[in-house]
Amino acid sequence: MNIAILTSKNQWFVPFAKQLVNQVKNATLFFEHQIIDNNFEIIFILGYHKIIGKEYLEKHRHNIVVHESDLPKGKGWAPMFWQILEGKNDIVFSMFEASNGVDDGDIYMKKTLHLDGDELNHELREKQALFTIDMCLEFINNYEIYKHPKAQKGEESFYPKRSTKDSELDIQKTINEQFNLLRIVDNEEYPAFFYKNGQKYILKIEKADNENR
Repeated sequence: MNIAILTSKNQWFVPFAKQLVNQVKNATLFFEHQIIDNNFEIIFILGYHKIIGKEYLEKHRHNIVVHESDLPKGKGWAPMFWQILEGKNDIVFSMFEASNGVDDGDIYMKKTLHLDGDELNHELREKQALFTIDMCLEFINNYEIYKHPKAQKGEESFYPKRSTKDSELDIQKTINEQFNLLRIVDNEEYPAFFYKNGQKYILKIEKADNENR
């Protein structure tokens, strides 16, 4: 079975894409779909930010995406982070066949990631990535069970794209009320911030190594 992993360059998932390649026999890693000239039985499209045309998808038997929501609910952007903001710690991941629509392909499998509720951004990303890898490996190792996807059912919903402004804290609210927002901010790329008397302040969060720190 010839397998490819497709992800975007210079983003957080790249080390995990390489990890998946190392765990799959004869797998190939790509950063641009246009340069994939072979026909693959499976392409895992993970953390890839470009639109892939129908002519490329038709070259391969399976074009598989993993999305962190219970599709058709939670289509769109950053679904795991939006659900954490909603107070959820059980996040359904949907593995589906890529199409030209928005997260509307047929479903291969669904699995639930259970969070502890205290993870910060880098821990959330790691859990997301490792859970995604496990789903990909399960698909490969149990191909006969999962190879025939089923159409999505139910009412759909969409999450908008998040931006740096979404990391703004409300100084009238408690830390506890905004803890889930603090969990998902990135201290370097999109840190938490607030305004006081017209001045913008940056607030970074990390876990202490021990109680004396």
